Amino acid sequence: MTEVGADVAGDVVRRLRAAGCVFAEEEADLLLGQASGAVLDALVARRSAGEPLEHVLGWALFCGLRVGVAPGVFVPRVRSELLAAEAVSRAAAGDVVVDLCCGSGALGLVVATRVPGVELHAADVDPAATACARANLATLVPAAHVHEGDLDAALPPGLRGRVAVLVANVPYVPTAAVATMPVEARVHENRVALDGGPDGLDVQRRVAALAPSWLAPGGAVLVETTRAQAPVAVEAFARHGLRPAVVHDEDLEATVVVATAPGP
Repeated sequence: MTEVGADVAGDVVRRLRAAGCVFAEEEADLLLGQASGAVLDALVARRSAGEPLEHVLGWALFCGLRVGVAPGVFVPRVRSELLAAEAVSRAAAGDVVVDLCCGSGALGLVVATRVPGVELHAADVDPAATACARANLATLVPAAHVHEGDLDAALPPGLRGRVAVLVANVPYVPTAAVATMPVEARVHENRVALDGGPDGLDVQRRVAALAPSWLAPGGAVLVETTRAQAPVAVEAFARHGLRPAVVHDEDLEATVVVATAPGP
């Protein structure tokens, strides 16, 4: 690195450290690889002001894929890689796959790229999220369908009874806990993507109620939750005639409930 280059890198690291960025060196490398000059200065200023690194960069790394994330859109978390893996393991070419509460479309993108030939539908209530999902899917999954609406409200009726995999990374943070989340999330992500109601499970209960009418025989609905919430989520899915099971990954500190419809 040239002396000037080293000076610039050092300045970026110092500014990020002063802003409280724990991984200042790693973030500086990413920002330096993204821009230089006045553009770099503007990006560092945004990050120093508390904007999520992924929003500043314009992308997040998820399951090895660069997923575009626009300001205000929920950033896919590493722990959700368990949810993606479980969805991939249950999908096959020709299957209908639905990504509800799709956000950036990260989960559907992973499934469709790992399992070529699926018929992918993604839906979200947030217009910024659906715009982001369309942009992400346009190149790698051009045949994907993105719908805007509350949960399943915008899904084509012709999908009823045909969905093999319904993956839904619904909000599951209890309302009172949203205020304790890191500023990157509670200030810069749409609250509708975070707030799951008084106990965090309001939206999951709605998914449990709607899933049976969309699933094909033997199809599965998958949601991310916490280990503490899992027993209540299991009860909700069982109440609607599905067979729930819990999958946990200690390394990712992630918990997924998989509920299967009766059938072959």
